[in-house]
Amino acid sequence: MSGGTFLGMPSFPGSGPSATGSGPSFPEAAAVSTRDTRLRANLTHATRTIREKRARAVAELADWAELRAAGKAIKDHTLRHLDRYLLQLEAAVTEAGGTVHWAADAAEANRIVADLVLATGQREVVKVKSMATQEIGLNEALAAEGIIAYETDLAELIVQLGDDRPSHLLVPAIHRNREEIRDIFAARMAQWGRPAPEGLTDSPAQLAEAARLHLREKFLRAEVAVCGANFMVAETGTLVVVESEGNGRMCLTLPKTLISVAGIEKVIPRWRDLEVFMQLLPRSSTAERMNPYTSLWTGTRGPEGDGPSDFHLVLLDNGRTAALADQVGRQALRCIRCSACLNVCPVYERAGGHAYGSVYPGPIGAVLTPQLRGTASAIDASLPYASSLCGACYEVCPVAIDIPEVLVHLRERVAGQGGPGHRLERAAVKAAGYALDHPGVLAAGERIAGKARGLLPKRLPGPGGAWTDTRDLPELPAEPFRDWWKKNRSRKDSR
Repeated sequence: MSGGTFLGMPSFPGSGPSATGSGPSFPEAAAVSTRDTRLRANLTHATRTIREKRARAVAELADWAELRAAGKAIKDHTLRHLDRYLLQLEAAVTEAGGTVHWAADAAEANRIVADLVLATGQREVVKVKSMATQEIGLNEALAAEGIIAYETDLAELIVQLGDDRPSHLLVPAIHRNREEIRDIFAARMAQWGRPAPEGLTDSPAQLAEAARLHLREKFLRAEVAVCGANFMVAETGTLVVVESEGNGRMCLTLPKTLISVAGIEKVIPRWRDLEVFMQLLPRSSTAERMNPYTSLWTGTRGPEGDGPSDFHLVLLDNGRTAALADQVGRQALRCIRCSACLNVCPVYERAGGHAYGSVYPGPIGAVLTPQLRGTASAIDASLPYASSLCGACYEVCPVAIDIPEVLVHLRERVAGQGGPGHRLERAAVKAAGYALDHPGVLAAGERIAGKARGLLPKRLPGPGGAWTDTRDLPELPAEPFRDWWKKNRSRKDSR
């Protein structure tokens, strides 16, 4: 639908590979994105700035390791008893005046939300930044029903106005610089509502003010809002949204109807568990001691008259139950969407978020997306290989997800699917195993390789060519090490 119009307004960019798993494999997409010098410059500057600030914020806490262990333990406990805590959450939300809906997949979740909006008689909604709604392609589904969804997060607004896709968990428009953002605002804001001011420059203050003026009229007239949730407290039925701009607070308090779409893994058992995550999340994501806006709500409008009069919670599965059944892979469901792993990943920094073909890019996307969508498509089967296994992602993860372990586990799953490339790989490993089990065969092979080293090609033939496309073959020595050792060891012994 990208580039078209609906009800006189631009339509949303198609969800494409983000929601469906179609599109080129990671190596194919990365081969293009890594040649984009402006993209690499934008990413390098942004990720290095964020990770340096995060390191300073984390260093302020002497008990960071203990907090990290506590976050991991709470999440693991919750996942082991997820059925119990979800039912407790449903009961608490219902008692507080809300309505809980269960969605097995994206199609069911989109149908529920669309029906709820249509029942209000409205044809537009304001949205708080939400990875879950991106995952299911909610904006596109609502547009198909004649409903326009306005993104109110500054970065999401940039992405929406630019007919673009998010490329980062925390900063969806991280791949854009200030000049590009100014051009997008100047060219597209008028088509969505209030136009950009005349003479708009790329000053951050001017860009923020342009967005504020553009969005304010939407906040004031909106009757329906859609959001996600960072956490859901089973004990009280409370939902939590943390953000930095205040747009979320506007969406959560002004509209009459609030619809929250949240993955089932976002539940935590007790109110006091928030103490741990409210320290882990802001320092790992925005490198702040606490988020400027932390909104918590339980059910519908209270006696003070603030908040929605009609609240709906859509609990989303969409592959999470299947991931939960995997004893190694389930740890990805601990993720609190802080994006720290993206900011330290050398692969993400060079390839960018769009190469992952998912709303979940970077290391966490490489382990989460194949579990939610399966590994049948080329892009999803390639994601577990989108890593150097350096381990930096594990070191910064605030809930200690061992991403390298899950990557290797998923690679094993993909290899088990077969295919010509994997059959050749198994044959090569089998041959290497035979040689290593027979020292005489290995020694003979080493001597032959040493004598023929001048005849070796600089690029491997056949499937091996993919390896040497980006690497140089190591030079072979004139004699094998074992021959050199035998010769020099005998000389030493003779002395």
